[in-house]
Amino acid sequence: MSELFPKISIIGCGNVGMRYAYALMIKGIARKIVLVDLNKKRLGGDVLDLSHSTPFTSPVEIIAGDYADIKDSNLVVITAGKKQKPGQTRLDVAKDNVDLFETMIPEIQKYAPSAINLIVSNPVDILAYATRKFSKKKATKVIGSGTVLDSSRFKYLLGKHCKVDPRNVHAYILGEHGDTEVPIWSKAMIGGGSLTDYCPTCNNYNTCNREEELNKIFLEVRDSAYEIIERKGETSYGIGLSLVRITQAIINNENSVLPVSCYIDDYIGFGDVYLSLPAVINNEGVRD
Repeated sequence: MSELFPKISIIGCGNVGMRYAYALMIKGIARKIVLVDLNKKRLGGDVLDLSHSTPFTSPVEIIAGDYADIKDSNLVVITAGKKQKPGQTRLDVAKDNVDLFETMIPEIQKYAPSAINLIVSNPVDILAYATRKFSKKKATKVIGSGTVLDSSRFKYLLGKHCKVDPRNVHAYILGEHGDTEVPIWSKAMIGGGSLTDYCPTCNNYNTCNREEELNKIFLEVRDSAYEIIERKGETSYGIGLSLVRITQAIINNENSVLPVSCYIDDYIGFGDVYLSLPAVINNEGVRD
């Protein structure tokens, strides 16, 4: 399927996969969405439910399928896998999900060898690495959702603290999508100015413990997934829209800079690893 009629396949249609599918429909990005899941009964209900809303969206066909139906996909998005439970870290489900990917990825590659693979399942950096290994794809064609959501949380909380629209906050969380992620304070900006320059304009500047407040913001970013999982079982809305943002950059050939998990061959002493760094994303995946 061409970029004019993009076909997107979603492997694993739990809450994350279905939030993503719903957001894709609303944004009008795909002309065909293929949903693949082991729970065929529930999936059939989801397809009916989504299909009944198509009179209100751009033209789109939604089907419940199997691996064979993902043929000619532009993008295959993988959300399948064991979910972390309250009290678990993302790394606690690594072995089970790597084992799952070892059987699943060759099937995806068999039917959609030219598709870009976007990995969402956790631990995303490890599973993106595993996907590249099991698929033998070019590294630029295998992307993890990385810290796009973490960076969105960072922007939201900085905007809330500074009382500005989060769309005018520019800031990155980089590294691991997990407990060792890193806030890049030196590049955090409000509008066109640095966060450091913005702070003195705040009415609370003379009474605010800046270092303490900023550290609170980062800890809330880092630990927010744990709070959401404790409250409702899993994150879904934020990651769904984060995936749509990455998808837009791919399908529309935007050359947008996003902090996705990408293959690092040799960078400041790191190599042969997937980590989130600002990367240019287009219809080839990560731009070389």
